[in-house]
Amino acid sequence: MGRIVLVTGGNRGIGLAIARAFVDLGDTVVVTSRSGTAISGLNVVKCDVTDTESVEAAFTEIEANYGTVEVAVANAGITRDGLIMRMSDEDITEVLDTNLIGAIRIARRAARPMMKARTGKLIFISSVVGLMGSAGQVNYSASKAGLVGAARSLARELGSRGITANVIAPGFITTDMTAELSEERKSEILSNLPLGRYATPEEVADVVTFIGSSAADYITGAVIPVDGGLGMGH
Repeated sequence: MGRIVLVTGGNRGIGLAIARAFVDLGDTVVVTSRSGTAISGLNVVKCDVTDTESVEAAFTEIEANYGTVEVAVANAGITRDGLIMRMSDEDITEVLDTNLIGAIRIARRAARPMMKARTGKLIFISSVVGLMGSAGQVNYSASKAGLVGAARSLARELGSRGITANVIAPGFITTDMTAELSEERKSEILSNLPLGRYATPEEVADVVTFIGSSAADYITGAVIPVDGGLGMGH
């Protein structure tokens, strides 16, 4: 395929699996991280999605060294979980700025050359909790729900230029983040999963690479769950 693919927050977990899956397809993949630390087998650019100048600098570097981004995967995200009565302003604004506004910053910058080329794919990594809600995650759920509105608006705005915008909504995935959950919480989650297990990051990556491929050229504005049935269409 040989395209230029950008994956934000591609240094670990789902983002890393997505990046490696595109590499396996023969694409040139660039991942961003706040630290810019090297990752074996991947091109890395330092980028803070909460900073517009950092986003601009990252794209300028990518375009100079690799070419124009043709598939942009907005995956960078953080959590600051807590009950709403104890959630600080910083807990709210930092999560929204990274997960939602950061993704919009990436899409805004990526769309510029895509519009000229009249082709491109914007892919947003949301979460099942953005559709179902989750106690103790008001900030995170709101940020992930916002990605749906952003993607569908972009699908309408950019569709005439051949650009698609879609959302992937993973459920519970085997990552460092879920490994930190208590055994009681893990059992509770598994009891609600029709498939009775967590997904692997690679299973999410497979869906992302499909949406990023020419086979999905007529799919836009979609929200695709990869959640083992947890959301049941939500």
